[in-house]
Amino acid sequence: MQVRKAVIPAAGLGTRFLPITKAVPKELLPILDRPMLQYVVEEAAEAGVEEVIVVTARGKESIASYFQPRPDLEARLAEAGSADLLESIRHVSTLADVSFVIQEEPLGLGHAVLTARNAVGHEPFVVILPDDIVHHQPGVISQMLEVSAQHQAGVIAVEQVPWETIHNYGVVDAEERGARTHFIKQLVEKPAREDAPSNLSIVGRYILPPEIFDCLERTPPGARGEIQLTDGIQLLLEQQDVYAYEFLGTRYDGGAPMGLLRASLEFGMAREDTGDAVRALVREIAGQLEQD
Repeated sequence: MQVRKAVIPAAGLGTRFLPITKAVPKELLPILDRPMLQYVVEEAAEAGVEEVIVVTARGKESIASYFQPRPDLEARLAEAGSADLLESIRHVSTLADVSFVIQEEPLGLGHAVLTARNAVGHEPFVVILPDDIVHHQPGVISQMLEVSAQHQAGVIAVEQVPWETIHNYGVVDAEERGARTHFIKQLVEKPAREDAPSNLSIVGRYILPPEIFDCLERTPPGARGEIQLTDGIQLLLEQQDVYAYEFLGTRYDGGAPMGLLRASLEFGMAREDTGDAVRALVREIAGQLEQD
């Protein structure tokens, strides 16, 4: 399954970040000096993805602006001799061929993926949720592509979560088929602890065949009128194998303020140019807490 395209759903309202998301799309909120969206586009590009299709909503035009070249700004930075900054903004516009489709109504993740059908065409593709940020080299998509190539099948990223919180997640009912790899029998959405088939929760990375679009077309809306991607994958399981993969790396919930803050601190400590300063800041804050 050669994968050239990625779909990134980015049409949500970002309600957990209000009021800032009235003016700034959640996907452009920063981890240090780069928005969340850039991290996942870089992960896709590292894995060999050539085209990124962002599913967005009206009023979020600034997402498109972010990936467009800025000759005027580049000229000013070149004139000022700011080579590092110049390289950083040129890097953004050369990561991949980024295009956009509009989801006219917020009808669920499955509907968002279905909105990208014409842009994807009849080929396998990746779905990446931009607020699931994973820190690891190689990235999660690169890891999953190896599993997909080995089994010639779709792959869903999963991670183990505490059993006492299992009711908050979609999980997989699966059989282990190798190191960190499981054959999926079914998907179970937010089960009670006593009913959960596993504690392997679904994370926002999917490698899917084009047949998922027909499955999503046949997926009935749920209670809130939304088409869920997990329901579409459940239909896909009737005709194709799909595997779950426990990825390597640390996941951050960029969809919540505290998750984004934690990501900024830990990414900052890991970076060579900011590590010392961030560690000093954390020690300073920890010292103040001890005094309190």
